[in-house]
Amino acid sequence: MNVKRLRASGVIDDFASVGRYHFTTAEMREALGVSSAATRLALGRLAKKGLVASPSRGFYVIVPPEYRRVGCLPPAQFVPQLMERQKRLYYVALLSAAQYHGAAHHRPQVFQVAVAGSHRSISCGAVRVSFISRTRIAEVPVKSLNTPRGTILISSVEATAIDLVGYARRAAGWDNVATVLCELAEEIDPDLLCEAARTAPVTWAQRLGYLLELVGAADKALPLKDYVRRNARDATPLIPYAAVDRARRADDWRLLVNAEVESEV
Repeated sequence: MNVKRLRASGVIDDFASVGRYHFTTAEMREALGVSSAATRLALGRLAKKGLVASPSRGFYVIVPPEYRRVGCLPPAQFVPQLMERQKRLYYVALLSAAQYHGAAHHRPQVFQVAVAGSHRSISCGAVRVSFISRTRIAEVPVKSLNTPRGTILISSVEATAIDLVGYARRAAGWDNVATVLCELAEEIDPDLLCEAARTAPVTWAQRLGYLLELVGAADKALPLKDYVRRNARDATPLIPYAAVDRARRADDWRLLVNAEVESEV
């Protein structure tokens, strides 16, 4: 048994020596040349020692010494490889994307990723990844960033702003959305914002335009206002799940302002 354990450790050492920090159960079995049962035992021993972790069934990451305390690679260093293995379109979204764009007022407690369809959340050591189902995901503007283990896709600053409004509950609520938008506003390109808006329901653009004006970034919302005028047929509530009986109208955005939203910035 000790020989097998050393062989398994040697396999992950060989993987890491060429910059490979992700592998499947089948790839480990092939490298060891043993049965499936023996491979599972070997992986279990490695995991017990904190040398590997499994964010998803059949998918393993090698955990370097600097990450043994959290028990997994950081999500940015394995999510792209996992999505590639699952043949899924994805991008880092919402508060996690906002962090990459310099909005760090509130550090998200989970790493947020948009995918097509549904996906179970991931718990790997102290690492948590949550997934948001995003329609028209192939059309959402993204950018690629380097990580120590490869590259990762994140939503553009404009697409991040759109998604924050569309998934406000997943972004710690409307006050926090306004706070993050205030931090992102300087980087937003008004024309690119219109392009990003076309990947989402027009109600998201109505709410976003109002909030940008609210946080003092009305100049970033001018093309978006024209887009709303051309495409929004009905007035929509600012807060979709709140009553509108006492709402005031924001006619430029065809919006029913049914709650007071306050930025912390």
